[in-house]
Amino acid sequence: MFNKSKSPAKPSSVPSIPPLPDMPQAPQSTQSAQPRPAAPAPQAQPARNLSTLSADLKFDGNVSGSGDLQVDGQIKGDVKVGRLIVGETGAIEGGVSADYVEVRGRIVGAVSGKQVKLISTAYVDGDITAEQLSIDIGAYFQGRCIQGSRGAAPAQAAAPRPSAQPAVAPQAPQPVPPADAPQRIDMSSN
Repeated sequence: MFNKSKSPAKPSSVPSIPPLPDMPQAPQSTQSAQPRPAAPAPQAQPARNLSTLSADLKFDGNVSGSGDLQVDGQIKGDVKVGRLIVGETGAIEGGVSADYVEVRGRIVGAVSGKQVKLISTAYVDGDITAEQLSIDIGAYFQGRCIQGSRGAAPAQAAAPRPSAQPAVAPQAPQPVPPADAPQRIDMSSN
């Protein structure tokens, strides 16, 4: 009875950018047929400086700071930075602590971070404590995975646990009968 003419949908002038894999997706608008006004140009954020230890360098000692570090060389010592990327030629022998850790090379030691990614070329020999852990196929990992924040202390395995059963006094050792004597086995419970 009523006919509404439809106009062809105009393609959007704003290109669609796929979301990052670890970020939640924004809900899609149901009114995509209406043209959107052009989005304002994003303001340039100050680029975080990335310090790099190149492949031909070896460093003995601890490294700490709040900046970003890419390691393509070798470090023997602990590393505590804001963001850490270990390149394919990079190697660290020591503990690593950063908010974001991406490993493409080699780490021998404990790794602690909010987000830890082991890329397919990674080699990690040590425990990993992370809120988010990603391990690609082909990456080598030997150690324990502990999910939690960096500040949380791992549970101690040797800590005594309270027992619901009453303590039993140890019994005195029984003398061993000679090999040719008949043996008596007492199966009654005391």
